[in-house]
Amino acid sequence: MPAPIEAWDASVLLWVQEHIRTALGDAIIPFWSHLGDHGLLWIAAALILLCFPRTRRAGALALGGLLFSLLAVNVTIKHLVARPRPWLTIEGLRVLVNEPDPNSFPSGHTSAAFAFAAAVYRELPIPWTRAAVVAAAVCMGWSRIYVAVHYPSDVIAGVVVGTLCGLCAAWLYRKFLRERFPLDGSARAKGRSI
Repeated sequence: MPAPIEAWDASVLLWVQEHIRTALGDAIIPFWSHLGDHGLLWIAAALILLCFPRTRRAGALALGGLLFSLLAVNVTIKHLVARPRPWLTIEGLRVLVNEPDPNSFPSGHTSAAFAFAAAVYRELPIPWTRAAVVAAAVCMGWSRIYVAVHYPSDVIAGVVVGTLCGLCAAWLYRKFLRERFPLDGSARAKGRSI
């Protein structure tokens, strides 16, 4: 990373550690962060969406977005960039969770969260659920900074990559698969096209 970004990342993480962390946050936020391990929270949510006709398309698109995110981040980018975790480079930084993967850029947890949110956003039939999935994704990204396993720039990159993966899954379905596999999603139930 360029030196100005490295300096900004370090200053943000140390500022969060000194001014934002609380005993309550230290108890709750690591738990939320762990829910995103291996994408399990988002995979479980996608499987639940698959169970209902009105949200079946959302569940399928979410799984596609999560697969693209996995391939882009965990299989490709992290190994190419090989950026070390923050606690390995920032003196005095206290990490709150165990993170065995040595590669930091981009945040896989954040990418999975935003891949899920971007893939399902247009398909969810109830408006408040759209806001809820975006809020959950934002909270996942924030949690990775709070627990000090990712630099802020890792999380920003995770937002971008994940959003693109979710949108790509939705676009590919609309372009190539919708006619062959007409899932009963909310858009079809309402009689509108996506």
